[in-house]
Amino acid sequence: MAKKNGKAAAGGHAGHSHAAGHDHGHFHAEAAGRLNRAFVLGIVLNVTYVAVELAAGFVLDSVSLISDAGHNLGDVVGLVLALLAFRLARVKPSGNYTYGLKKSTVLVSLLNACILLVAVGFIVWESIGKLRDPRPVEGGAIAWVAGAGIVINAFTAWMFVKDRKRDLNVRGAFLHMAADALVSLGVVVSGIVIGFTGWYVIDPILGLVIAAVILVSTTHLLTDSLRLALDGVPKGVAPPDELRRRVMEAVPAVRDMHHIHVWALSTTENALTAHIVIDPAERERTVKEAVKRELANEGIAHSTLEFEYPGDACVCGDCRS
Repeated sequence: MAKKNGKAAAGGHAGHSHAAGHDHGHFHAEAAGRLNRAFVLGIVLNVTYVAVELAAGFVLDSVSLISDAGHNLGDVVGLVLALLAFRLARVKPSGNYTYGLKKSTVLVSLLNACILLVAVGFIVWESIGKLRDPRPVEGGAIAWVAGAGIVINAFTAWMFVKDRKRDLNVRGAFLHMAADALVSLGVVVSGIVIGFTGWYVIDPILGLVIAAVILVSTTHLLTDSLRLALDGVPKGVAPPDELRRRVMEAVPAVRDMHHIHVWALSTTENALTAHIVIDPAERERTVKEAVKRELANEGIAHSTLEFEYPGDACVCGDCRS
């Protein structure tokens, strides 16, 4: 985007600011290693539990355990997809994919949200079916099996707590596991109550309540994923007009800022392109560094800037957009 007249220079990626705010765009190596271990351990634990729960469901003839095992299996698939996205995000750029495969993290987060919605539909379907035709089950045994699920799912969710607000896929994994813990808790409660009272109808009622809780969380994940997939302004980043105001306030040398585009390179990295109008007396390098520092503070670590001067004609033809 740089002009060739010698006046303006594009501030490409080589000039990225590493000041405060850089953490919004990149995971540190320590965090990356921690998340990789969390994904692998979470997958192993949950695959093992799904096998045990499914076997127990058939032995005890428990629809709730079999249904919960199916739901957990869907979440294992979600964890595998999230791990895949995490690995793909670290693939280096190439001639065909100049940003690498970072965008795949957005697509996976969207797929994860869809899987959660399918899981909600499955729970609702099973719950309605059991409301119509409650089946006698062995409450005590069900409670013990589901209790193990609470421990495993809660522990897995805990591994993602620290980074859940920094990445949509980590957030999706956290929601998957937290939802599983809630489902298992519901199965435990229903198993205990059924064991003491014989009220089999409690099981499907709790299933519907849990489905509603999962649906609320999934709606937020889905809308955030769709926004990023459509190159909308990432959540937590100010809209272009507000960014323009903040940059001009923070860097007095900037007379105007237009043709601003903000989007997500991945679920953890945001990018921006913009035209910057500065006074001819100002040094472009100094202004560029100041603008990039301010953008980094706003959660934008990748910025490409084209500099202009008062009276210059805009080469793009739609600079006010």
